[in-house]
Order: sequence, then structure tokens, then C-alpha cells
Amino acid sequence: MREEDLYINKIDWLTIGIYASLVIIGWFNIYAAVYDEQAATSIFDFSINSGKQLVWIGTALLLITLIMVADYRIFENLSWILYLLLLILLIITPFIGKEVKGQVLTIGIGAFRIQPSEFAKFATALALAKFMERPSLDLSQFRQQLQVLTIIFIPIILIMLQPDTGTAMVYFAFFIMLYREGMPQRYYVFGLSFIAISLLALGIENNLYIVLGVGILVFVFILMGKKKLGRIIGLVALGLFVIGYTYSLDYVVSKLPEHQQNRIMVLFNPDLDPLGVGWNVTQSKIAIGSGGLLGKGYLEGTQTKFDFVPEQHTDFIFCTLGEEFGWLGSLVVIVLFCALLIRLVFLAERQKNRFSRVYGYGVISILFFHFMINIAMTIGLFPVVGIPLPFFSYGGSSLWSFTILLFIFIKLDSHRIQLLARMG
Repeated sequence: MREEDLYINKIDWLTIGIYASLVIIGWFNIYAAVYDEQAATSIFDFSINSGKQLVWIGTALLLITLIMVADYRIFENLSWILYLLLLILLIITPFIGKEVKGQVLTIGIGAFRIQPSEFAKFATALALAKFMERPSLDLSQFRQQLQVLTIIFIPIILIMLQPDTGTAMVYFAFFIMLYREGMPQRYYVFGLSFIAISLLALGIENNLYIVLGVGILVFVFILMGKKKLGRIIGLVALGLFVIGYTYSLDYVVSKLPEHQQNRIMVLFNPDLDPLGVGWNVTQSKIAIGSGGLLGKGYLEGTQTKFDFVPEQHTDFIFCTLGEEFGWLGSLVVIVLFCALLIRLVFLAERQKNRFSRVYGYGVISILFFHFMINIAMTIGLFPVVGIPLPFFSYGGSSLWSFTILLFIFIKLDSHRIQLLARMG
């Protein structure tokens, strides 16, 4: 069998099929989100978002072709160069980028603009994979933990300067990959505990949250603490810290930009400002709920037709799906995303090369975080932070970055035999 035939047979066509299905379904939903029955424009009309998205899809196919014909070793060899290049773009974006709604996110010339923070995701995943491929890596050592966290937090800080809180949050998804590679569990237990305490402090108006918060961390400390001297002192210090933290949280939130404060408050009280900051989520939930079991039919969504949901073709694209295709259509798309993630876990676990496995879990982490947060955001379970649904939401930078992210891993997986040979 020729080497080219062997390579073709090793490509995971199931993953590519799921990717294509999500992109096509997303394209039709973008058209539905901007459809105007009075104008009756074609889905191929380049003056509307569906036509523009078709151009992005076409160029994404070109990117896929370039990735699949490239030497698989180039992604490993250029990992640090790509990472540093994207960091430079993130640094200069606030100075030369275009400002929209108080944020400077894109750079480019004329109508062609890209969002460097989107592309920095795959560059960071490659840099982490390159750093962590060393046989001597031990994430139980504090020094190596610090080095890994530095790679993650540099782009986070630069993106926060734009400022783009939603995209910056996505980089915390890499902690899922770090868990697989041996990051100590105590960080995750304490992290989740503090998230629970923060939610209690913001959601409960009396001092009961202090008691509950202290109780959570004391319980965690008992489970994970050492059975020697110092436990009592540790419990007292931990309790005092939690009390101080919960009382200071209101002050910290008060220093956030007003729109971010409002989004947090609406999460706990959806009726706080239904005609203002709560409008998006309220209308999104109405649209999804009105779809019922089977939906109103394609291009028949009333919430969509009358533009009740702002940004419906981007961050709130899922509510278009829910209104027009109902619970069943939403389930199909959710199953497709879950199938993609499960398949990627399978592919990552069969990698014998640590670089490929780490990168694979980086891809899984990013896609899972976007999928989970975007849908939670549209149904009111998470504050509105501007995170697109992968392969589904309108946008060139979004589609390109997710496509590059995924197909680099598909390329590496198709050459896993050669990568194993290089290890030997």
C-alpha cells in the first residue's frame, strides 16, 4: 500500500463528518437568524450574513487543505514561534485595532479583519503541548506548575487589556487538560469550592452565605488535610479567610464595569431589569421555550423575525435553533457536539506521542468550554459574556480558529504511527 493511501486511511473521517454537519446546520441557522420575508433574499446573497458566512466556510476549506497537505512535524516545530507571534498581535491590538462598543478586538485592513484572541487559542494549545511533551515533566512540582500557568496566563492578561472578559475566560479551559496530565486534584477541589462560595455570596443577601461558605471549605479541608498538628490552626485561618473573602466580594464586584455588574446581578435575579440588561436572556428563553417539541418550522420563528433577541446570529444562535426546530432539533445539535467531544477524547487517548495527546486535550477543553458556556448563557444559567458556539455562530475569526484548532489535531492523529516511530 502506498504511503499516501495509508495516510488517507488514517484520517478520522467520522470527526470530519461531525464537523461538516455542525458547520452546515450553523450556516442554515445563520440565514434563519437574519431572514426577512419582506426582502426574500437568497441564502447565497453575499450582502447578508449567511452569504458572508459561506465565504468564511469556503476559506475554511482552504485552510483545512493547507493543514492536511502540510508536513505534520511543522506544527510541533513552529509551536513557540506561533505562540510568540500571536502574543505580539495581542499586544498591538489595543493600539492599532478597531474599537467597537468599548472593546478593541480586531485588526486588519479595510473590511478584512481578524480577532487575534481567537487564534491565540490554538497557538497556546500548541505551546503547552510543546512544553509538556518532555519526559521529565512532573506537574506535582510547583516550579513546573508555575511555568505551565505562565504560558496560559500571559494571553489571558493581554486579552483582558482589550478588554474581552469572555474570551479571556476560555483560556481557563486548559485546566481540564492539565488535570488529565497530572495537575494535583487539590487545586480543582479548592477552586470549585471558591466558585461555590462566590455564588453563595452573590446570590444570598444575608450572612447565611458566610456560614455555608466556611462549612464548605472546612469540609474540604477535613477531607484533604493532614492528620497531624496544625489542622486546628489551618481550619481557623481558613475560616477567617473565607469570611474576609465573602465580605470583600461585593466590593470587588462594585469595581467591575457597570455592564458586567448588571450581567452578574441578572443571573441571580432575571426580573431585575427585564427591559434592559435582562432583555437578551429573557427573549432568548422565550424563543427557545416557544419552540416546544418540534419547533415552529424553518424560517417561521417569530422571535427571530421581529429581532427580539440581539446578536442572534452570533452569541445567541442557539435560540434560533430552539425556536424553529424545538426540543428535538436542539437535542440533535447537542448530541452532535457531545459525539464530537467523545470522539476527540477517544482520539486523544490513543495517541502514543505526548505532544499530540496534550494538544488533543487542549482542543477538547476549548470546544467543551465554548459549547457549555454558550448554551448555558442562552438559557440563563450563566452571565452573558460573548462566547460563540463553535462552528455554529456567525464570524470568520471564530470559524477559522476553531477549524485550525480541530484540524491540526486530526492531522496529528492521522500520523500517529510516524509520531510513535519518532519517539522510538
